Amino acid sequence: KVSPAESLRYFTSRPKGSQLAAAASPQSKVISSRTLLLNEFERLKQKFREGEIPLPDFWGGYRVVPSEIEFWQGGQNRLHDRFRYTRSEDAWEIDRLAP
Repeated sequence: KVSPAESLRYFTSRPKGSQLAAAASPQSKVISSRTLLLNEFERLKQKFREGEIPLPDFWGGYRVVPSEIEFWQGGQNRLHDRFRYTRSEDAWEIDRLAP
């Protein structure tokens, strides 16, 4: 998990509408209607029309550092292109994989 300071830096770099949406949305929780979400967005928009939107307590980020990534591109007759990138100490190694 990234630090609160890093979360704040990223949050404040986002457009104001994105900040409002993040503050208005209890992400991944069940909500009874889209109208409730839109109403909360509008309420916060009015509340913070003059000034900065505070970082919500529930908002933060994680840094994911991959060790391997695969790209797949569909090809004709199922002859797909596949590439696997594997992280080594100081570089990425690239292998072509059979479809």
